[in-house]
Amino acid sequence: QVELVEFGGGLVQPGEDLRLSCVFVGSTFSLYDMGWFRQAPEKERELVAGISTGGSTYVADSVKGRFTLSRDHAKNTVYLQMNSLKPEDTARYYCGAQHISRPDYKFWGQGTQVTVSS
Repeated sequence: QVELVEFGGGLVQPGEDLRLSCVFVGSTFSLYDMGWFRQAPEKERELVAGISTGGSTYVADSVKGRFTLSRDHAKNTVYLQMNSLKPEDTARYYCGAQHISRPDYKFWGQGTQVTVSS
Protein backbone atom coordinates (compact mmCIF):
# COMPACT_ATOMS: atom_id res chain seq x y z
CA GLN A 1 0.00 0.00 0.00
CA VAL A 2 1.36 3.39 -1.02
CA GLU A 3 1.52 6.19 1.51
CA LEU A 4 2.23 9.80 0.56
CA VAL A 5 3.39 12.18 3.27
CA GLU A 6 3.45 15.89 2.50
CA PHE A 7 5.50 18.60 4.21
CA GLY A 8 6.12 22.29 3.79
CA GLY A 9 2.84 24.16 3.80
CA GLY A 10 2.27 27.28 5.82
CA LEU A 11 1.31 30.94 5.92
CA VAL A 12 3.35 33.29 3.76
CA GLN A 13 3.04 36.81 2.43
CA PRO A 14 2.50 37.57 -1.27
CA GLY A 15 5.74 37.36 -3.19
CA GLU A 16 7.35 34.85 -0.85
CA ASP A 17 8.42 31.30 -1.65
CA LEU A 18 7.63 27.85 -0.28
CA ARG A 19 8.77 24.35 -1.09
CA LEU A 20 6.45 21.41 -0.65
CA SER A 21 7.81 17.88 -0.27
CA CYS A 22 6.00 14.60 -0.78
CA VAL A 23 7.61 11.41 0.48
CA PHE A 24 6.51 8.21 -1.26
CA VAL A 25 6.41 5.11 0.94
CA GLY A 26 5.43 1.52 0.39
CA SER A 27 6.03 0.62 -3.23
CA THR A 28 8.35 1.22 -6.18
CA PHE A 29 8.60 4.97 -6.67
CA SER A 30 9.94 4.65 -10.20
CA LEU A 31 6.71 2.98 -11.35
CA TYR A 32 4.56 5.98 -10.49
CA ASP A 33 3.86 9.27 -12.18
CA MET A 34 3.55 11.96 -9.53
CA GLY A 35 1.62 15.19 -9.28
CA TRP A 36 0.66 18.06 -7.05
CA PHE A 37 -2.98 19.12 -6.97
CA ARG A 38 -4.71 21.87 -5.07
CA GLN A 39 -8.19 22.59 -3.89
CA ALA A 40 -9.45 25.94 -2.70
CA PRO A 41 -12.71 26.30 -0.73
CA GLU A 42 -15.76 25.71 -2.92
CA LYS A 43 -13.59 24.88 -5.92
CA GLU A 44 -12.73 21.62 -7.61
CA ARG A 45 -9.38 19.97 -7.16
CA GLU A 46 -7.03 20.95 -9.97
CA LEU A 47 -3.71 19.65 -11.24
CA VAL A 48 -0.94 22.13 -10.54
CA ALA A 49 2.04 20.17 -11.83
CA GLY A 50 2.93 16.63 -12.77
CA ILE A 51 6.08 14.66 -13.40
CA SER A 52 6.46 11.31 -15.13
CA THR A 53 8.73 8.49 -14.07
CA GLY A 54 11.15 9.63 -16.76
CA GLY A 55 11.18 13.23 -15.58
CA SER A 56 8.88 14.88 -18.11
CA THR A 57 6.93 17.66 -16.46
CA TYR A 58 3.66 19.48 -16.86
CA VAL A 59 2.88 22.79 -15.17
CA ALA A 60 -0.51 24.50 -15.23
CA ASP A 61 -0.67 27.83 -17.02
CA SER A 62 -1.78 29.55 -13.82
CA VAL A 63 1.57 28.78 -12.14
CA LYS A 64 3.91 28.50 -15.10
CA GLY A 65 7.11 30.44 -14.54
CA ARG A 66 6.59 30.44 -10.76
CA PHE A 67 6.27 26.76 -9.76
CA THR A 68 8.78 24.02 -10.49
CA LEU A 69 8.33 20.29 -9.95
CA SER A 70 11.12 17.79 -9.46
CA ARG A 71 11.62 14.28 -8.15
CA ASP A 72 14.49 12.62 -6.35
CA HIS A 73 14.52 8.86 -6.92
CA ALA A 74 17.17 8.32 -4.27
CA LYS A 75 14.89 9.88 -1.64
CA ASN A 76 11.53 8.75 -3.09
CA THR A 77 10.45 12.36 -2.89
CA VAL A 78 8.73 14.87 -5.12
CA TYR A 79 9.22 18.59 -4.60
CA LEU A 80 7.09 21.54 -5.62
CA GLN A 81 9.04 24.77 -5.49
CA MET A 82 6.60 27.66 -5.38
CA ASN A 83 8.00 31.13 -5.97
CA SER A 84 6.36 34.54 -6.03
CA LEU A 85 3.26 33.24 -4.34
CA LYS A 86 -0.02 35.04 -4.85
CA PRO A 87 -3.17 35.12 -2.71
CA GLU A 88 -4.94 33.08 -5.40
CA ASP A 89 -2.47 30.25 -4.74
CA THR A 90 -4.12 29.76 -1.35
CA ALA A 91 -5.43 26.19 -1.20
CA ARG A 92 -4.88 22.79 0.27
CA TYR A 93 -2.20 21.07 -1.75
CA TYR A 94 -2.32 17.33 -2.30
CA CYS A 95 0.32 14.96 -3.59
CA GLY A 96 -0.91 12.24 -5.94
CA ALA A 97 0.64 9.07 -7.34
CA GLN A 98 -0.53 7.12 -10.38
CA HIS A 99 0.95 3.77 -11.42
CA ILE A 100 2.21 3.92 -14.99
CA SER A 101 0.31 0.80 -16.12
CA ARG A 102 -2.39 0.28 -13.48
CA PRO A 103 -4.98 3.09 -13.59
CA ASP A 104 -6.64 1.70 -10.49
CA TYR A 105 -3.43 2.21 -8.49
CA LYS A 106 -3.96 5.85 -7.61
CA PHE A 107 -3.11 7.32 -4.23
CA TRP A 108 -3.41 10.65 -2.41
CA GLY A 109 -1.66 12.29 0.48
CA GLN A 110 -3.51 13.97 3.31
CA GLY A 111 -2.79 17.44 1.99
CA THR A 112 -0.94 20.46 3.32
CA GLN A 113 -2.40 23.95 3.62
CA VAL A 114 -0.80 26.87 1.84
CA THR A 115 -2.11 30.31 2.72
CA VAL A 116 -0.83 33.43 1.00
CA SER A 117 -1.95 36.56 2.78
CA SER A 118 -0.61 39.88 3.93
